[in-house]
Amino acid sequence: MKLKRKHWSNIIFVAIIALIIFTPIGTFVKVKLNQAKMLFFSPSAIEEINRVNISNFDWNLVDSSGKTVNFKEMEGDIILVNFWATWCPPCVAEMPSLNELYKDYGDKITFVFLANDKIKSVNSYLKKNEYNLPVYYSKDNEPEELRSPNIPTTYLIDDQGNIVMKEVGSYNWNSTNVRNQIDEMLAFLLAE
Repeated sequence: MKLKRKHWSNIIFVAIIALIIFTPIGTFVKVKLNQAKMLFFSPSAIEEINRVNISNFDWNLVDSSGKTVNFKEMEGDIILVNFWATWCPPCVAEMPSLNELYKDYGDKITFVFLANDKIKSVNSYLKKNEYNLPVYYSKDNEPEELRSPNIPTTYLIDDQGNIVMKEVGSYNWNSTNVRNQIDEMLAFLLAE
C-alpha cells in the first residue's frame, strides 16, 4: 500500500507532536515559549484591600544542607517564596529572572526557593546553571494561604505577612514592577 500525501502529512504532524511532548527538544521549546511570554508579562501588586495575610507561619522546611528551618524564623521579613521543580519548563524559564533578582536583593530580603524535586536533580541543576540560591524542601504542609496546585507559583510577602504579589506560571521577576515593589517595602521598613 502506497501512502498518499495526506497520510505523510499526518505522520509528520504526529512525529512533531511526539517530539515536543516526549523529548528534551520539547522541553527546550516549552522553556523558550515561556521565556517569550515573560517578555510581555511581569508580576503586578495585589490591591491592598485584596491582600491576604498569612495566618500561620509554622511550617517546617529543610535547607540544602539538611538542617530543619521553621518558616516562623522568617516572620517579619520581606519574603519571596517560589515553588518550583527542575522538570517544570515554566519554572526553568523564569529561574534566570529570579536568580538576577536574588543577586541584587539576596542580602535585603529573604528568599525561599521551595523545590518539588529530588535533591540530586536540584543540586545538579543549580550547579549546571551556576545558581547559588537558597533552596528548601517542605517537611510538612505550607500555610494555607501559600497553597497552589500549580508550579511555578511565586509569592512576595511583606513584613506584616501580607501577600503583596502572587503569580502562577512563568513571569519576569527581575522586572521594574517587582523591583519597585521591593524598594518601596524596604523604604517603609527603614522609615519605621
